[in-house]
Amino acid sequence: MPENDEITEIVELADDAEITDELTDGADLADEADEADDADLTPEITFGDLGLPEGVVRKLAQNGVTTPFPIQAATIPDALAGKDILGRGRTGSGKTLSFGLPLLATLAGGETEKKKPRGVILTPTRELAMQVADALQPYGDVLGLRMKVVCGGTSMGNQIYALERGVDILVATPGRLRDIINRGACSLEQVQVAVLDEADQMADLGFLPEVTELLDQVPAGGQRLLFSATLENEIDSLVKRYLVNPVTHEVDPSAGAVTTMTHHVLVVKPKDKAPVTAAIAARKGRTIIFVRTQLGADRVAEQLRESGVKADALHGGMTQGARTRTLADFKDGYVNVLVATDVAARGIHVDGIDLVLNVDPAGDHKDYLHRSGRTARAGRSGVVVSLALPHQRRQIFRLMEDAGVDASRHIVGGAGAFDPEVAEITGARSLTEVQADSANNSAKQAEREVVDLTRQLERLQRRAVELREEADRLVAQAARERGEDPETAVAAVAEAAEAEVAAAAAEAERAAREEQRREERPARDERGNYERRDRGGDRGGFRRDNDRPSFRDRDDRPSGGFRRDDRPSGGFRRDNDRPSFRDRDDRGGRPSVRWFPPGQRPSVVPRP
Repeated sequence: MPENDEITEIVELADDAEITDELTDGADLADEADEADDADLTPEITFGDLGLPEGVVRKLAQNGVTTPFPIQAATIPDALAGKDILGRGRTGSGKTLSFGLPLLATLAGGETEKKKPRGVILTPTRELAMQVADALQPYGDVLGLRMKVVCGGTSMGNQIYALERGVDILVATPGRLRDIINRGACSLEQVQVAVLDEADQMADLGFLPEVTELLDQVPAGGQRLLFSATLENEIDSLVKRYLVNPVTHEVDPSAGAVTTMTHHVLVVKPKDKAPVTAAIAARKGRTIIFVRTQLGADRVAEQLRESGVKADALHGGMTQGARTRTLADFKDGYVNVLVATDVAARGIHVDGIDLVLNVDPAGDHKDYLHRSGRTARAGRSGVVVSLALPHQRRQIFRLMEDAGVDASRHIVGGAGAFDPEVAEITGARSLTEVQADSANNSAKQAEREVVDLTRQLERLQRRAVELREEADRLVAQAARERGEDPETAVAAVAEAAEAEVAAAAAEAERAAREEQRREERPARDERGNYERRDRGGDRGGFRRDNDRPSFRDRDDRPSGGFRRDDRPSGGFRRDNDRPSFRDRDDRGGRPSVRWFPPGQRPSVVPRP
């Protein structure tokens, strides 16, 4: 057993150790606090730090854009320095401002000749061209630059007219720009900056021959900016041919590696595919559904509308005006679900899309990544769901592997569209709930219309009283001018007005009764005939149902009816012994025409 002095020494050593631990912990906490303070004191890069014009920076701040995305912070300084840029970033990473703002800053203050733009931006689709122009136009207005979209599906005459007046920057699709150049309405000989946006999509859509034809017309020595989600063989050939010592920036992962995006595969039975699609589309929020064909897009959109879902189709078979209206309705929230094909969906940028549903599997892994890029944009989260029939499982799983996607797999059981797991993943709702919401919204709209009509009725009643008072005053004044009794004249006019009102009310009531009678009439079938009611009982008519006896089965025909095998002998047989017309001397009941020699007058002799 230790002595008292030893116990005291042990206690003191323990106390020293605790104090030392407390001091060490305190020092660690202080270091962490200093590091946090240093992190807080680290200034964030702003657009003003990148060297952009002050007017553009102010306009960005007005639009709520103050902090650049990583690809913007990396590429804008090099682009302002006049270097060729090779940027790789997935769709929705902020590439438009990465090349657009330096382009505008470089061309600001210069002079543009007619038909000779100084900047050109090539995009693979019409929608992307319009979106790029819409995104850059506010900043171009600040710098006094004119911009024009040149793409198919729109008026070429309007585009040629704008070029004749002078356009600083063209945002164009390759095919339409080549057609305008061939007409002599445009020349690229003064282009200083050429931009290729979504170059990998141009390669997928077969635009590279047209792109190279256009870039060959751009004079050497200018600046080239090429942005693509992937850098593959075709893109590498463009880089080696047209870019000089390019600065490469790869700051964003591919769509398959985005941590804010989750991927799911739902294995469904063929009979459950349409109900599952409708239930997922009925979710709250914006949803894009991808199908393989244009007819499939129209069919799925029509089925969803019949189910009470606000859906519309978008595909390459639509006119540009219809595509623009559909996309605007989707952006503005009038349509919750957009059913699109791969071609029409490339380059679509709509904020707030948190679910992508692949009803038909993508053609390859690149199409899958392009589809997935519609969600989880700019750091937001998103869900990508693919429906797979049992025979499509291997195809879709192999596609996921090629895309580098780790997708969770779910088998939708007997619950079908209302599987709890499906509802948890996608937010799917029962169609009954959707119809209830639709009926509730319709009821609210009807109530608002009732309120508006009531207010309008009150205004009209007040106006009628004012006009009646004014009419009585004028009638009384006219009666006094004629020397008549004003009260008598006013009473006569009022009586006539009441009679007209009563006649109008009677006419309205008569019209209402007539409309009610028309509604109570039997409905007409598709051929416009009234439906026949069953005539039974004493009338003896046949019923319009499957129990009506067929003609051949009527063995109980009355004895007075002739059978085909017991016709009377006087009937003519359908054989070669049937007498000819001239030999029928025993015809009866009609006058007979006899033959007379030439020169003699024929006569009609009745048969006895």
